[in-house]
Amino acid sequence: MEFRRLGRSGLNISEISYGNWLTHGSQVEEDQATACVRAALDAGITTFDTADVYANTKAEEVLGRALKGERRESVEIFTKVFWPTGPGGPNDKGLGRKHIVESVNGSLKRLQTDYVDLYQAHRFDRSVPLEETFLAFSDLVRQGKVLYIGVSEWNAEQIARGAALARELNVPFISNQPQYSALWRIIEAQVVPTSEREGISQIVWSPIAQGVLTGKYLPGQPVPAGSRATDENGKNFIARFLKDDVLEKVQRLKPLAADAGLTLAQLAVAWVLQNPNVASAIIGASRPEQVHENVKAAGVKLDEELLKRIDEVLGDSVETDPRLTITP
Repeated sequence: MEFRRLGRSGLNISEISYGNWLTHGSQVEEDQATACVRAALDAGITTFDTADVYANTKAEEVLGRALKGERRESVEIFTKVFWPTGPGGPNDKGLGRKHIVESVNGSLKRLQTDYVDLYQAHRFDRSVPLEETFLAFSDLVRQGKVLYIGVSEWNAEQIARGAALARELNVPFISNQPQYSALWRIIEAQVVPTSEREGISQIVWSPIAQGVLTGKYLPGQPVPAGSRATDENGKNFIARFLKDDVLEKVQRLKPLAADAGLTLAQLAVAWVLQNPNVASAIIGASRPEQVHENVKAAGVKLDEELLKRIDEVLGDSVETDPRLTITP
């Protein structure tokens, strides 16, 4: 495993991190989820990403139990706040002070830890003053419940505004968590340059485009039973990639991956890690062998000729419009 600094900070994280968005507490039984976490640890992954909203708090509980007994100093635990949790009361969502404070306390209890290494605003909240949000984050940092602050799916303007407030409040704001893959490159034009200027790294999710870049979805064929495309929570994200012309191009990447000694999934994960502003690529898994396969992308260097050929194959199937940043 290779490690990278997160933002302009002293925090080192594994360049492959383990996330449990659609698996723990929902798709995968707990013993299997625990086996995947053990496989991640055995492979050298130290960074684990979750959120309170995943499986309506159950994913945090599963991760907390799976990591129980690990030396706390040897892992980095990331979670998030924004989306509704609990019974859905008026203060059970958003980035208001009340919800942030109550959410972090709930997350710490479920994760069985005294602090989280990174606490992330899961989306931008247009209904709450940004000053209120960052002051609450500042207090959590000073209380020792949170070491660093990050965001997820914020656009360039929002990141810049947050960074300015973070400097004013002396809050260590060091990361953004966007969707990013060889097919989905919307952060490159604006988010990455702004983040580089502000000392912020990307922790990217869906580096294999919800599984499309593994090549398992075939043009003209029904989606495999039990795949991400059949999951109620995941199918909306993958639908944009399930077009025959896109799937045909992905199949044409197979010989390029083979020439590089990689599987398609490994090529996809390695591709996002070629971006110097990416600190880590989040992988998910429903089986330990998926973890073992994907971690082999760590430390892989893709030469310029291969990167150029990937671009040529994918062509106009690549999405680059920064306006497609996910907003509530």
